Amino acid sequence: MATDHTPGPHNCAAVKGAPPEEQRMSEEKSRPPQDRPWESGWAPDTTRAPGTRRLWLAGALALATVSACVTAITVLENESGEPAPQAAEPTTLGSSAPGGLISFATPSKSGSPTPDADRGRPSPTPTTSAPTSAAPTPKPQEKAPKPPASEKPSKPSKPPASDGTSIRSVNYPDRHWRVRDGYVRLDQIGSGPEQREDATFRRVAGLADPSCYSFRTADGRYLRHRSFVLVANTNDGSSLFRKDATFCPHYWSPSGTLSLESVNYPGRFLRHRDFQIRLDPYENSHRYHSDASFQMVAGLA
Repeated sequence: MATDHTPGPHNCAAVKGAPPEEQRMSEEKSRPPQDRPWESGWAPDTTRAPGTRRLWLAGALALATVSACVTAITVLENESGEPAPQAAEPTTLGSSAPGGLISFATPSKSGSPTPDADRGRPSPTPTTSAPTSAAPTPKPQEKAPKPPASEKPSKPSKPPASDGTSIRSVNYPDRHWRVRDGYVRLDQIGSGPEQREDATFRRVAGLADPSCYSFRTADGRYLRHRSFVLVANTNDGSSLFRKDATFCPHYWSPSGTLSLESVNYPGRFLRHRDFQIRLDPYENSHRYHSDASFQMVAGLA
């Protein structure tokens, strides 16, 4: 049978008059055992969960640590001169993504997201198949345009024959064609017989077209264009030489001013440039018309 440990009046008096050590032992004996609450009806306080104060202290410490780290990072970035990263703005995905999804673009240094900013440029890869959209093939260079029909003079049916003809420039009337070192130049002719002979030609029917002109020098050579430069060469009997040495006249006025067009290069006319006689494409300009206009006069020799 259990013993009743509840202190009665007689026990209290005895305890008060006892020595301190006996009084302490008597009080400990009078307490109900806490490890067996079912015997005495005592139960621990369960209104507060154990360790709550420790959890609050741990949470506060964690928040203080995170705040200190963020402050340190911000201070370091401000000292280095780099702006702090801005919050990413949500951007909706394309139509291929499921509805309601949101993606966050990484902000660039300027603060606004730049698409494909960090994507490397792809290196070219050789392929053997034909491209789907190939660049158009360039057309061959068209010939230089001819003078308009309203400005183009008619050609004579038969060129007049001449034993001696000199060709004078229109915009440099003191200069004539002259063979020098194998090339035809626009020179001022002196009184010497050799210079005057080099500036005198025999005008004959064209070697490739009898209705056009060919010009022969005193020593039997012909004037022909080679690499679009007028030179004096010996006739080799070839078809190319005959065409290169044939020029068709285009008269511009009753005074005899004319231009000479190549037979095998229509649209190119003889003109002087830097006092060199060349075969250049037609240009609708006052300078070109002046440089490509000549007058046939009596031979200087």
